[in-house]
Amino acid sequence: MKVLFTGFEPFGGENTNPSAVAVEQICLSPPPNGVQWQALILPVEFRRSAALLQSCIHSWQPDLVLCIGQAGGRPQISLEQVAINLLEARIPDNSGWQPSGEPIVETGPAAYFSTLPLKAIRQQLQHQGIPANISYTAGTYVCNALMYQLLHQLASMAGCRGGFIHIPYTPAQAAEKPDAPSMAVATVVQALIEIVRCCQQYSADIAAAGGTLD
Repeated sequence: MKVLFTGFEPFGGENTNPSAVAVEQICLSPPPNGVQWQALILPVEFRRSAALLQSCIHSWQPDLVLCIGQAGGRPQISLEQVAINLLEARIPDNSGWQPSGEPIVETGPAAYFSTLPLKAIRQQLQHQGIPANISYTAGTYVCNALMYQLLHQLASMAGCRGGFIHIPYTPAQAAEKPDAPSMAVATVVQALIEIVRCCQQYSADIAAAGGTLD
């Protein structure tokens, strides 16, 4: 199984992005049996990030694509369920573009759902003592746009699954932000390895309770 990890460069005034650090670290270690993996660090830019990802998928032909992004303020691994066809940027991206209310793909569907076995992944991470949940909003910034465009591309491809995972601040980042939750990069790396193993094991998701009440 060929696994493509993506992470992002820093944005929003930060000098690091744990998603890039984690995927670079994981690809320096030996993969599980039967796995090849590769890391791609993307710019926090609506247009260019998707183009680079699409090019890499076309050239490398992975079986699994795991896009990772920072969601400062979230306390756990967030397994994103849905990406919506909307560009709505509270701050400009790193190219200076700040879209407002535009579709990501003009003729695309309103939303795409992750093709990862999210409930099985959540169960596996929680069994390993790693805080994780299924999230029903990937926001409206570059992370959501990348997830949407990834799934739009995979919808016309056979045999490749993909999705998006948000991770918390690192402890060093959170130290400068009162009351902000954090997670060590080593824990994120462990989580990503477990996610790959889970995707190896499950071709379809398990039956388990989910959803939210708010």
